[in-house]
Amino acid sequence: MRVATIDIGTNTVLLLVAERRGDGALEAVCERATITRLGEGVDRSRRLSAAAVARTAACLDEYADAARELGVQRVAVVGTSAMRDASGGEPLHHLVRARLGVDVRVVSGDEEARLTFRGALSGLRVDATEDVAVFDIGGGSTEVVVGRAAAGSPRIEYARSFDVGSVRLTERHVTHDPPTEAEIDQLRRAARAAFATVPPLPGGRPPVGIAGTMTTLAAVSLGLEPYDGARVHGHAMGKGDLDAVVAMLASTDLASRRVIRGMEPKRADVIVAGGILAQSLLELWQTDAVIVSDRGVRWGLAEELT
Repeated sequence: MRVATIDIGTNTVLLLVAERRGDGALEAVCERATITRLGEGVDRSRRLSAAAVARTAACLDEYADAARELGVQRVAVVGTSAMRDASGGEPLHHLVRARLGVDVRVVSGDEEARLTFRGALSGLRVDATEDVAVFDIGGGSTEVVVGRAAAGSPRIEYARSFDVGSVRLTERHVTHDPPTEAEIDQLRRAARAAFATVPPLPGGRPPVGIAGTMTTLAAVSLGLEPYDGARVHGHAMGKGDLDAVVAMLASTDLASRRVIRGMEPKRADVIVAGGILAQSLLELWQTDAVIVSDRGVRWGLAEELT
């Protein structure tokens, strides 16, 4: 059976079309990522702007065409931080219902964390008998999950969604290009304060980091052009490499940042805040590496549908 899952995020809308192989593994038929910045300005207004909704609607219309052309049999669509936190998303609900025949499920932070965990570990070699930490730095929120990849359904020990993300922190604290030292300090203080209650890293094993911030930082570190998800998925990124990439990006103006090898140009304005969130978690956990996963909520949904 072929399924499609769509994750409507604060910064990016993600599509996965997948099916089960004969060995039981889930295999991607098609993957797309489109930055629509749905959550632009939401931190201030708590309402989705008409322009952001229009950009996202156009993307969803294209994804609906792709799902139909690929013969998808089942579909699931979720909305995360921006759709949780703001009004004005009715046109997106109507479009998804009309084009895909399902309702958008606006998931809670806890549900997003659970889907994040299940999807992030898909395709990684993880000991199902040991706990692992997963984090997902989104545009509007960051999910931190600790659990065990038990057979069937994962066992979650800790899951929390924090109201800090790359877009939200950038809008709150950054007005200069490149950011000033004072703004970088504000970003670090905000990240550390937000994550103060995160539990210790289980067993000293490296955490798994997912979503566009981490995959972009890995792509820049590896100098990937074009982006290659197969090289990023499972990549062990040392903290020294992470620190070097974030320092370089923070000292570079936006126009130059956009053309750095491995950079997604539309993510360049918020990548510094995202990188500082990642640094803050690794510092809190006193770990010297992170395993980067190219998968996430959309993969967790696909596991459920199949």
